[in-house]
Amino acid sequence: MITLNRKKDLEKEKMHIFEYGQKEIDYLKSKDKKLGAAIDKIGIIKREVTPDPFEALISSVVGQQISSKAADTVWNRLVELLGNITPESISQTDISKIQACGMSQRKAGYITGIAEAAISGEVDFNLLQTMSDEEIIKKLSSLHGVGEWTAEMLLIFSLNRPDVVSYKDLAIRRGMMNLYGHKELPKERFERYKKRYSPYGSVASLYLWALSVL
Repeated sequence: MITLNRKKDLEKEKMHIFEYGQKEIDYLKSKDKKLGAAIDKIGIIKREVTPDPFEALISSVVGQQISSKAADTVWNRLVELLGNITPESISQTDISKIQACGMSQRKAGYITGIAEAAISGEVDFNLLQTMSDEEIIKKLSSLHGVGEWTAEMLLIFSLNRPDVVSYKDLAIRRGMMNLYGHKELPKERFERYKKRYSPYGSVASLYLWALSVL
């Protein structure tokens, strides 16, 4: 018999975390003293990733424009309805049942559209890992309901791309302003910081998110 604590331990073991280590930390600290001080204060950040890019994209669309708590509720209902989140399981389910999980008709349409794109081969999710960041953003942004920001989040939290800092992410911009003491952040200034973090911008993003709530 598996105890509740052991069950939680097993669930944790199944979690996939965005991986980074001392190499990335040392590089960022050498390039930016203020960010380095924040890294020392905050420590290692563990953020869960979803290795299946199709599932990750559907999850991102589900969570658009609603709170994290609401997104979790809708996502759990969708998983309960479909079992595995695959293009086939979505396409074989009536859109009204998907909508009944707690989302708008438009959002349900986005989800079924992404599934259709995967089945038709319009987007081959198995090949995304072989494409550049820019190619992936362009390809995914062509889908209804998927914008540049959503594609950038997929790069980090599914494909583990190392150098993503999203200007369209309000929390990242707020984190930069808090870190450097700016009241506003023109894109030109943002790009200078982004270049400074490269090639480990995704790790910098983790800390900027943490700094956004200060």
